[in-house]
Amino acid sequence: MDLVLDVGNTRLKWGLHDGLVWRGQGALLLTALDGLGEVLAGFDKVQRVLGANVAGSSVAGRIGAMLAARGLDAEWIRPEREGFGVRNAYQDPSRLGADRWAALVGARALHAAAALVVTSGTATTADVLDGQGCFQGGVILPGLELMRMSLARDTAQLPFTDGRFEAFPQRTADAIFTGCLHAQLGAIERMYRLVEAEPGAVCLLNGGAAAVLAPMLSCPLRQVDNLVLEGLVRMLGER
Repeated sequence: MDLVLDVGNTRLKWGLHDGLVWRGQGALLLTALDGLGEVLAGFDKVQRVLGANVAGSSVAGRIGAMLAARGLDAEWIRPEREGFGVRNAYQDPSRLGADRWAALVGARALHAAAALVVTSGTATTADVLDGQGCFQGGVILPGLELMRMSLARDTAQLPFTDGRFEAFPQRTADAIFTGCLHAQLGAIERMYRLVEAEPGAVCLLNGGAAAVLAPMLSCPLRQVDNLVLEGLVRMLGER
């Protein structure tokens, strides 16, 4: 049994895979990371642990200690120039986030044609993966909730309150939510134009805000639970 870990800016996502199918998936807030110990206590016969970490060495150390207490050792991935069906055209491949690299590998494993690989979490990333499996580049912008929070933090009269999408917002809360949503959708749809002419092109969407974004996107779309975990499993399958 293999355990894969996606350690993001806000949450840790985990998946248990038997080499054929998922046996379980879940998530923990990093503010409740000690709960990982309880999760691990319910696993039997874990042999390998592979993770992608963008939360820093301190978080990795805490996770490592919890794993070590159960006789497990985590390996943390590093982006490569080429591997697992993906070529990394970043100017310095090592500077690409480990989570973005794993998501690209997962995207290629699930879809053998061109794709815009979108993760909508604390940050939103939209990465162009062409039909030959080459990562051409991508963009990073604040995620939907982070956009809303930044307005509340840095302005005097734009609070962080519940709003909803409206074609013509007539309340401040709705104006904020609608504006931030438009910013997310616009960035994704503009980036999708870079791959839309390729045969079989699709937007692969995952992340915490995916359910909010998906109904509003006009490009061909496939929603995936967690591309990072899918990529990590693909990497383990080739080891």
